[in-house]
Amino acid sequence: MHRIPYHTNNFPSMDPIAEFRALFAQAQAVDRLRLPDPTAMSLATVSLDGAPSVRIVLLKHVDERGFVFYTNLNSRKGRELTATPRAALCFYWPALDTQIRVEGTIEPVSDAEADAYFASRARESQIGAWASQQSETLASMDELRERVTAAEARFADQAVPRPPHWSGRRVKPSSIEFWHAGEFRLHERRRYERDGSHWTMRRLFP
Repeated sequence: MHRIPYHTNNFPSMDPIAEFRALFAQAQAVDRLRLPDPTAMSLATVSLDGAPSVRIVLLKHVDERGFVFYTNLNSRKGRELTATPRAALCFYWPALDTQIRVEGTIEPVSDAEADAYFASRARESQIGAWASQQSETLASMDELRERVTAAEARFADQAVPRPPHWSGRRVKPSSIEFWHAGEFRLHERRRYERDGSHWTMRRLFP
């Protein structure tokens, strides 16, 4: 029996953000043994000399403006995104036989958005944001533990404020591609490209 493809006519509005959010809701409903964390996404950046790098980050918000994640702005990815404000994302949800690729430009989230998200984090994670000099050389784990202890003492008996070097970045998509697995590698691929305030869609050979 052939696999039933995931057809575009499920989303007659031709809105890839709406399609992503519907698929994301399905992924979130999957048993965690089959799909541990659907918010996990690969984030690709590029250095000034053209060297690519990729790592996993977590999606914290998505809407019509784009896909939001948070990071230490002094980290490698933070520096690269400041120097070259373009990025690519990739989600892979094997339980749904689905991969989603996003390419676009980078913009900072507002201070209000960053403050609200930071305030929602566990206090231990807030302390860690102050203690970690992300991507810098660490002499030993003892050094990290000492920095955590110092940050805990600094903010004892008070709310932990958001560090000035910690905030969010939004990937504003210029293209979104949906890949749905098919039998015998006859996969379905649909690529949406932004055209002003609208999207166009074309199918791609697998």
